[in-house]
Amino acid sequence: MLRNSLKINLACSRLLRIFAGTSKSIRTRIMKIINLGESNTALNKFVAQIRDINIQKDKMRFRTNLERMGEIFAYEISKTLHYSEKKVYTPLGIANVRTHDDTIVAATILRAGVPLHKGILNMFDDAQNAFVAAYRKYDKGDDFHINIEYASSPDLNGKVLILADTMLATGASLEIAYNKLLEHGEPSYTHLVCPISSVYAVEYLQKHLSGRNITLWAAAIDEELTSHSYIVPGLGDAGDLAYGEKD
Repeated sequence: MLRNSLKINLACSRLLRIFAGTSKSIRTRIMKIINLGESNTALNKFVAQIRDINIQKDKMRFRTNLERMGEIFAYEISKTLHYSEKKVYTPLGIANVRTHDDTIVAATILRAGVPLHKGILNMFDDAQNAFVAAYRKYDKGDDFHINIEYASSPDLNGKVLILADTMLATGASLEIAYNKLLEHGEPSYTHLVCPISSVYAVEYLQKHLSGRNITLWAAAIDEELTSHSYIVPGLGDAGDLAYGEKD
């Protein structure tokens, strides 16, 4: 059970010191972590705007910024794929172009991840798609469990899976969604795209997704969770900000 506020513990502090270093990527025993927010790029403007309490009132702008971020993450992921040269026949001749050979499956957790997923599809427009409907169901007090109501996926064997969710608070939803998708096969590699993450969740995934070929991509990694497992400073409820409040 999460108490009043989950401050980062000593282990988290060590992790933060690593994140504060100059390297953009961190190789751990379990998975690779890439925090694009450590570089000075246009991505940071979009992060600032989705966090801003005044700008985020514009739902269309909020969704558009997440879509833009999805495009940036997809572009960076494209650099990790396998490429070979193909012949392209133009009206005037033949051009040799290197394009990727991997089959991409773009997956997301409904509903907050949908704008991010759209941005990824803008870059990988021929990708196959997977969807998971997962949400927190609260028990007593601050305790909750993750409930999955729906999951749809193509065969994942030998394919590159990109699983996107806007917020990575505790890591539990993403872990359960990932394991649910594995019922459809074993990807050759998995990229987890979570723009706003917490140190707590990063450590959780390092512990629970060990031994997998996984890279976690983030734009910001925040230090704290509230008693209701909201990231601080975070941005609030991404699903509500994108699509309106729910009962």
